[in-house]
Amino acid sequence: MTSLEARLHAFRADLADVRLKGEVPAERYVEGRAARIVAGVADVRKKPHADAGLDTQFLRGDDILVFDEADGWVWAQAIHDGYVGYIDSASVGAREGEPTHRVSVPRTFVYPEPDLKYPRCGELSMGSAIAVVDFAETRGTRYAVLSSGGAVVAGHLRPAAEIFEDFVSVAETLLHTPYLWGGVSGFGIDCSGLVQLAMRMAGRNVLRDTDMQAAGIGEPIVPGAGFSGLRRGDLVFWKGHVAIMTDAENIIHASGHTMMVSREGLVQAIERIGYLYGGPTVFRRP
Repeated sequence: MTSLEARLHAFRADLADVRLKGEVPAERYVEGRAARIVAGVADVRKKPHADAGLDTQFLRGDDILVFDEADGWVWAQAIHDGYVGYIDSASVGAREGEPTHRVSVPRTFVYPEPDLKYPRCGELSMGSAIAVVDFAETRGTRYAVLSSGGAVVAGHLRPAAEIFEDFVSVAETLLHTPYLWGGVSGFGIDCSGLVQLAMRMAGRNVLRDTDMQAAGIGEPIVPGAGFSGLRRGDLVFWKGHVAIMTDAENIIHASGHTMMVSREGLVQAIERIGYLYGGPTVFRRP
């Protein structure tokens, strides 16, 4: 019986990552094939079929390792957070060149030409990595022309190496984004997805799920009486939930109560959540 976390290590009874040889039993071991997400958002599922549960999502430009491909699905692992799951094969392509920019607004459109009057031909989420080969201007709006074809409003991008200084400000731009279990994009997001995406835009890759974040982000802290002493950027964890402090008294979180990213007073949230899930389990300071 292996003690390795299956969400973060690629192993099945029939097949495993060659790097795990000697740690887990498998019929055969393979080296992961380098690939990249080419869809705007790729759903990552527990099993290789469309009605399987959604575990997480990978974004356009995310690099992955593919260990198996069959019947229209790939079994793969993300480079940025190590998550393993099944992805529709159509969402995966070759790694060609290096991304030059990232989408820095919650969501944006791809147009077939640098002109907003053309029908859109795609959508991209915050965090998507793309390669820009040129810029063009139409009626005063500047566009980035993509190596893959199409164009995006240039003001919606940042150079790939440029990061936000304050991850909380990123989370705040996602206010009112719909809640989506397993979501980690500007089209739909869950509580730990909000933390992961916001911190990623600030240059810090953290693990995906709430339990992983509660065990590993920053250092645990103990607030004072009445939950005093907290500050902007502190994380509040419940069993299966996480929120971000925006100041000493208020939080922002992807809430299953409002079904969107919402602001709320910490004390009010604790009272509301308590009858179902109990009180906070840990506070952490990144």
